[in-house]
Amino acid sequence: MKLSIIIVNYNVEYFLEQCLHSVRRACKNLEAEIWVVDNNSVDGSLMMLNEKFPEVKIIANKENLGFAKANNQAIREAEGEYILLLNPDTLVEEDTFEKTIAFMGSHPDAGGLGVKMVDGKGKFLKESKRGLPTPSVAFFKMTGLARIFPRSPLFARYYLGHLSDDEIHEVEILSGAFMLLRREVLQKTGLLDEDYFMYGEDVDLSYRILKAGYKNYYFPLTRIIHYKGESTRKSSVNYVFTFYQAMAIFARKHFSAGLARRFNFFINLAIFLRASLSLLRRFAQYVFLPLLDAALVYGGILVMKNYWEGFIFQGYGQYPPLFVYIILPAYIVVWLLSVYLSGGYDKPFRLGKVIQGIALGTVIILAAYALLPENLRFSRALILFGALWAIISMILTRVILHLSGIDQYHLAVNENKRFLIVGKNNECDRVAEILRNGIHRPAFIGYVAIDPLQQQANGFIGNVQQMNEIIRIYGIDEIVFCASDLTAQFIIDQMLKLQDKSIEFKIAPPESYSIIGSNSISTSNDPFIVDISSITSRRNKRNKRMADLFLVFLLMLTLPVNIWWVENKFGYLKNLFLVLIGRKTWVGLMDMPGWGEPSSAVKPGVLCPDDAYPSEHLTSQTAFNLNLLYARNYRPLDDFSIVFKGFRNLGRI
Repeated sequence: MKLSIIIVNYNVEYFLEQCLHSVRRACKNLEAEIWVVDNNSVDGSLMMLNEKFPEVKIIANKENLGFAKANNQAIREAEGEYILLLNPDTLVEEDTFEKTIAFMGSHPDAGGLGVKMVDGKGKFLKESKRGLPTPSVAFFKMTGLARIFPRSPLFARYYLGHLSDDEIHEVEILSGAFMLLRREVLQKTGLLDEDYFMYGEDVDLSYRILKAGYKNYYFPLTRIIHYKGESTRKSSVNYVFTFYQAMAIFARKHFSAGLARRFNFFINLAIFLRASLSLLRRFAQYVFLPLLDAALVYGGILVMKNYWEGFIFQGYGQYPPLFVYIILPAYIVVWLLSVYLSGGYDKPFRLGKVIQGIALGTVIILAAYALLPENLRFSRALILFGALWAIISMILTRVILHLSGIDQYHLAVNENKRFLIVGKNNECDRVAEILRNGIHRPAFIGYVAIDPLQQQANGFIGNVQQMNEIIRIYGIDEIVFCASDLTAQFIIDQMLKLQDKSIEFKIAPPESYSIIGSNSISTSNDPFIVDISSITSRRNKRNKRMADLFLVFLLMLTLPVNIWWVENKFGYLKNLFLVLIGRKTWVGLMDMPGWGEPSSAVKPGVLCPDDAYPSEHLTSQTAFNLNLLYARNYRPLDDFSIVFKGFRNLGRI
């Protein structure tokens, strides 16, 4: 056996599927075996493997053992002369394995090898080549000097910025996303160190390869896409602790006692600083806009109050401190809470949700105003003008933030995007159908032919040689590549050519209902999957919870009457309580094997969408389709309709 490919998977079914399609192609001319070690995924990964990749050897763990232990499990069973550790969120070129093995064969001093990696936007990933994280190297990275001097041999040694990205180099550290190793080297160095749960094990093994007298090489003559890359939630506190503690383990293991103490000092300092910055960043992301809204609304209404006192009352009266310090802040809290519940703080921002929230809050304030004693009713006019100012100020704030170009503050100005699909007729039609059935309806879908002759077919607006012109003329937002019709090399070439344009790239794996890409390398929402549902979106989760609570209170108010219409009355009372505390939802999803998301992310339901047709005998396929439509196009009104039609079954346990 020439090559053993080992992939550790944990709840990334869609990425794994695409990765294995590319691996299967790359193994075409090699004697190779593929191992997938699954760390107790619950997203349908194992079912997908059994159905679509019967040749893959699977190790299914009953718990998440971490990266090092899982890889070691397969390494011990593998038979290949070369061992490749490969991340599931990658896509390899068709000649990647042949080229890298040929290089290793001609360089007997090579113990390990890494390749050129690009992210989902075609941008070069710096971790493709790295230096040893000595105290000085770590210090230059942590202080930002490496970023200020990205090509310096001294300051930028962490990512070896002084070495060309397009030339073969000896390097110190390889990335665990693609790590080709000689079996005989592993027999000398030992396997991955299982003290590392996540992060650091690739650094440790790379260093042990060097200490054993071998060399590590950076080989850019073939490329892979690595979707997550450097973006794996690096702003999270958990990442900061996990990564830097891994570095501390490395220092204790490989450095002298004195050097390790100095290194650990910097590590602990880095943990404190990065964790503090991470917490502050997250806090700022959540409270910055509400605080800004509150300040602007409060300041604007104070100006109105002063105008009212000076020009309307003309010195004959003024608002008491109670209004300024208690009543007015209470108004603002109601407005902000209403905007939040209406989705006015969801990203990307929708200005209509702001208007809806302020209108709802104003109705609540006016209703409460009518119930207040006379001495606490200060001015309806000020409430109405304040609401108008709140709408104006909040809309202006969001427009200005959008125009500033800050990633976190975009307006939802172009939900109906314009797509290009690159491929052949049948596959383009299939992918177009997936896009049309997605959460947002595309504004435009055009097909791009691989060659000019194919362009003559219906639906094709040009060929790949005309891509720049097509993007400009049609105002394209996203390009989807059909993986079954195109080579990975072709896809990566196109991404590199077009990476400077403001467009997103997606790849549609063959025979899959997912379209995979990477929206950003710097956000925690990096993986982008056009899937079959919208019910698990943050906004709809909140809307569904609000619908549940509203129904609970409505049903409890009318309980003496409505309970007689329910078959299982004890179960009905129990369900009222369970929905109230959030253990259940009134309408859930039927069990759909292999669906993972959204069925596993929605709380157990008292009813299912097919309960809207209690008197009809639905086939299993029809019931499945009803659940699919409910999940994909969720609206709170659907829950009200299903509960009304399936009322007799609200006592179902």
